Amino acid sequence: MPQDLSEALKEATKEVHVQAENAEFMKNFQKGQVTRKGFKLVMASLYHIYVALEEEIERNKENPVYAPLYFPEELHRRAALERDMAFWYGPRWEDAIPYTQATRRYVRRLHEVGRKEPELLVAHAYTRYLGDLSGGQVLKKIAQKALDLPSSGEGVDFFTFPNVASATKFKQLYRSRMNTLEMTPEVRQRVIEEAKAAFLLNIQLFEELQELLAQDAEDQSPSQAPGLRRRVGSGARDAALTETPRGKPQPNLLSQAPLLRWVLTLSFVVATVAVGLYVM
Repeated sequence: MPQDLSEALKEATKEVHVQAENAEFMKNFQKGQVTRKGFKLVMASLYHIYVALEEEIERNKENPVYAPLYFPEELHRRAALERDMAFWYGPRWEDAIPYTQATRRYVRRLHEVGRKEPELLVAHAYTRYLGDLSGGQVLKKIAQKALDLPSSGEGVDFFTFPNVASATKFKQLYRSRMNTLEMTPEVRQRVIEEAKAAFLLNIQLFEELQELLAQDAEDQSPSQAPGLRRRVGSGARDAALTETPRGKPQPNLLSQAPLLRWVLTLSFVVATVAVGLYVM
């Protein structure tokens, strides 16, 4: 095992790091194949995750197991994500943003760690913040280009660290602080395992987001004729209306029963007359 904690974490998480990068959602993102819907989903998930992470960091900011890594001005993302949520979801974003199952699992684990095993908080901070300072900058440029976002940075504030002059130098400082944390070999190993678990939580999140996007695309597939789908919640109006393939409401045949009976009666009379003339 490498001597320094930072090196031990880097080495131990290599495999899961590659798995996270190769998740379909992230591979598509890196190719510039990102939609507004997909980007909004992942940003909403990040909002929930960072709210939980930073709540637990504040809870433990004076705890020796985390205190050396407390850099709120340089790293904390909640305020930036709130601006991004307002950009993507509007002024009432708090009522509008989604909260997926994988995101909830991630948030639950962050709260469990912060409240019951704060010595493991370093694993989650390392996984998130150093990743944001590295690959996050590349993703910002991809999103701006793919989604035609303003160069001013609106909608991608999350990726901007105005109080970090040099990401490389700051990461060096952060790793050196990590290496000053005092922990037993047993705690050290638990931190390493928690870092792996953090990557797996991210992978599960990416997989879920990809499934949601695929399901959304399937729901909107042209093979599903709109005329076969009923709108939910229209009450009595649905009983009297159906939708044509062009999506325009048309009277339901059952709602015009008196007219239908009149037409059928007239047809019967005409047919009877015709038969009578033929027989004659």
